[in-house]
Amino acid sequence: MATAAVAVSYCYCKPSPFLGQFPSHFGKCLSSFGHAENAGKASKTSAIFWGAKKSVEPKGLDLSLGDFTITVSEPERASEEQRVSKKVSLSLISSISEVSADAWDACNLDSTGAEKYNPFLSHGFLSSLEETGCAVKETGWVPSHIVAKDADGGVLGVVPLYLKSHSYGEFVFDHSWADAYYGFGTRYYPKFQSCVPFTPVTGPRILIRNTSLRDQVFDVIVSTLKDLTTKSQLSSLHITFPTEKEWHRFKENGFLQRIGMQYHWKNRNYKNFDEFLMDMKQSKRKNIRQERKKISTQNLTMKRLRGYEIKANHWDSFYTFYRNTTDNKWGTPYLTRDFFHTMGSKMGDQVLLVIAEQGDEIVAGALNLIGGDTLFGRLWGCDPKVYYPGLHFEACYYQAMEAAIELNLSTVEAGAQGEHKIQRGYLPVPTYSCHYLTDESFRKAIQQFLVRESSQVELVMKLLRDDGPFKDGIE
Repeated sequence: MATAAVAVSYCYCKPSPFLGQFPSHFGKCLSSFGHAENAGKASKTSAIFWGAKKSVEPKGLDLSLGDFTITVSEPERASEEQRVSKKVSLSLISSISEVSADAWDACNLDSTGAEKYNPFLSHGFLSSLEETGCAVKETGWVPSHIVAKDADGGVLGVVPLYLKSHSYGEFVFDHSWADAYYGFGTRYYPKFQSCVPFTPVTGPRILIRNTSLRDQVFDVIVSTLKDLTTKSQLSSLHITFPTEKEWHRFKENGFLQRIGMQYHWKNRNYKNFDEFLMDMKQSKRKNIRQERKKISTQNLTMKRLRGYEIKANHWDSFYTFYRNTTDNKWGTPYLTRDFFHTMGSKMGDQVLLVIAEQGDEIVAGALNLIGGDTLFGRLWGCDPKVYYPGLHFEACYYQAMEAAIELNLSTVEAGAQGEHKIQRGYLPVPTYSCHYLTDESFRKAIQQFLVRESSQVELVMKLLRDDGPFKDGIE
């Protein structure tokens, strides 16, 4: 069973080919973009998204998205005649700096409540990406955030939104969709993307203040996003890693649904790490203990630094480790050195940096952010000159578990992919994305693909859970 589960999981985690079936007349309906018989030449254009990143200009984007009248009933006004109308205006901004941190963060906090607070959606994190040249026009991420205001200018809601010229840094793979578009002589990019750049973290994407207008503002924003996508002549709008509740609401508004998979660790009210180990099968428990012993035998010291404890030299070292990881794994270093310094300064105690020291030298690090009930493990790297067996698992997984127990957090999210996480206590959970495509023929074909893909993902999760590392009866 274990071998089968891993094999199926491996097949899933590879970016899947486009499996949609196009109607026989499909090429003809795209004649305005190019003749169907020339589709074979389209491979030459694949460099548009596989090659160097290109910046895009937000051509035709209207910064003022219009005024809307919303009718609501106040609690003390039950009759139909006493319903009141309120004005809501929507606009598009080219930088998050155009909204105050207080206003943006109030929307973020109200959208989840303090117990589910998500630090990646904070003004501090998103503005750090813009200010340090990570998520900007020059890297193919044009900030195009949506802001909803009431008649007095108060911010009712915001949406982190980007106009993109590629599909890098998203973790929901649609390269094959772009292939299909170019194969039929039309363009897939630019597109709209609502997400946290470079970070596959689940959280609300429509951030709305908790007022009597909440549901109506949500509907107005979603309708406006769809209209903006169509009027801007873009191929699509993608909402990646929304909450499950949002996922269902987007479906009601005509979006296609997609599911993915990550591995999360659940804190079952453990008092310490040994209590967690006692829930594991004996063989898994033994392996973890052996892995953790390797740290002391290599004369490594693990430290968890938070907020003001993280100094400039720690960030400089971590950036070196981060670049080592991206260079060794043929990745792209999306984040700059300045980003880590800026983000650390703005986020304060929300940042937890795990470091490994050998003597007085820092040799590895793992970056985490602290949410309301979740520890988010993100990036890892180590000294390129030396290999330390077991250090990756210690820094990224076991230290995160201990921190979550210490901070009384219910979950550790350890990022995308990695079947090796399962035997260390991280189990598969679904992730969500929503996709609005303006071309009806492409929409139908991709919908067929997503139905098949979803059944595969659900099968993988079942196989992996059935062969999990915990004793019987531990959920």
